[in-house]
Amino acid sequence: MRASKWRGRRPECAEAHGMLNWRIMARLLGLLILLLGASMSFSAAWGFYYGERDAWAVLGSMALCAVFGGGLAAAGRSAPRRDVNRREGLAIVGLGWLIGAAFSALPFVLAVDSPGFTGAADAYFEAMSGLTTTGASILSDIEANSRCILFWRSFTHWLGGMGIIVLFVAVMPFLGVGGRQLFKSEVPGPTPEGLRPKILQTARVLWYIYIGLSALETIALMICGMDLFDALCHTFGTMATGGFSTKNMSVAQFDSAAIDMVITLFMFAAGVNFALFFIALNGQLKKAFTDPEFKIYAALIGLGTLAVMANLLGAGVYNSVWDALRYGLFNVVSIQTTTGFGTADFDAWPPFSKILGKVVCRRHQAQWTE
Repeated sequence: MRASKWRGRRPECAEAHGMLNWRIMARLLGLLILLLGASMSFSAAWGFYYGERDAWAVLGSMALCAVFGGGLAAAGRSAPRRDVNRREGLAIVGLGWLIGAAFSALPFVLAVDSPGFTGAADAYFEAMSGLTTTGASILSDIEANSRCILFWRSFTHWLGGMGIIVLFVAVMPFLGVGGRQLFKSEVPGPTPEGLRPKILQTARVLWYIYIGLSALETIALMICGMDLFDALCHTFGTMATGGFSTKNMSVAQFDSAAIDMVITLFMFAAGVNFALFFIALNGQLKKAFTDPEFKIYAALIGLGTLAVMANLLGAGVYNSVWDALRYGLFNVVSIQTTTGFGTADFDAWPPFSKILGKVVCRRHQAQWTE
C-alpha cells in the first residue's frame, strides 16, 4: 500500500490498518535485550565461582545489553499505550531472534580464555544455534573453553527451548492482549488455547512445567553422580532438545547407565506436547496417555528402539540385551527428539543402525576421534 494513501491522516488511522509503530517495537525489543542481559548473571556467577577471567567478559556483555537495551526502551518510551498488532507481532518476533542472537553472542566475542571462538561470525553462529536449539557447533574442543562461557552456551539452549518470546510474554504482564500477537507469532502450529483463557497465563503455565521438569532432571542427574554445573548444563540441552554438552564426548564421557537412563527419560518428556503435561497435572492422566499425538510419538520410539536393538544384537555389537537397550534406546530417543546427545561409537554399528546414528554423530563429529 502506497505511503501517499496515509498522507495527512491521523497516526491512529494508520495503526488501525496494521501499519508498524517503530516506537512500540523499539520499546519491546529493548526490554527483550535487557531480559537477555539479566539472564547472563547466572553465567557470570559461575565464572567468579571458578575464578575465571571470562566472568568479566560476561559482565561486559551485560553492560552492553543494559546500554543498548535501555536505549531502545527509552527511545520507545513515548510509544502509544495500545496493543501490538499482527504485523508488529511478526516483526518483533523476527527481529527478536536476530537481535537476541547478536547480543547472546557477546560473551563469546569478548571471552579471553575460550579459544573456540575465533571471530564474530563463529560467536553469532553458536548463539543462534543455541537459541534455536539447533545444536550445531563450531567448537572442536569444547572442554578448552571456560566454564562460565560453556554455561552461557548451554543456557541459550534452555532459553530457546521454550522460546525467548514466550518467556518475554510470561514475565511482561503489561503486554496485555498485545502479548497474544507475540505468542501466536512465536509458537508454531495450533495455539494451545485450552491451557488457560489468557495468553499470559498460558505462557506462564508452559514455563512452570518447563522449569519443574528441568529441576527434576537436575536433581536426578546429581543423584546419579554429576556435579551441579554439569547437571544444569546437560539439563538445559535435554529440555531444549538441542544437545549442547560440556564434554567433548557428550554424555558418553560419564560412562554411566544411570545418567543415560535419566537423560533418556527427560529427552522423551521434552519431546511431548507440554499441553499434555498440563492435562495430566489436572488429574486427566487417561486423556493425556490416550492422546493420538502421544500414542504415535511413543509408538515410533518403541518400534525404532526394538529395530535398532535387534540389529545391534544380531550383528554382535553388544552381547547383552541390557547394553543393546541402553545404547539403542538412548540414541533412538536422541535422534527422534533431535536432541543430538551421543553415547556410542556409531562407526562400529551395522549399516541399518548407522543410518540413524550418523544423524547424531554429525553433530558431534570430533567426539569419537582418538
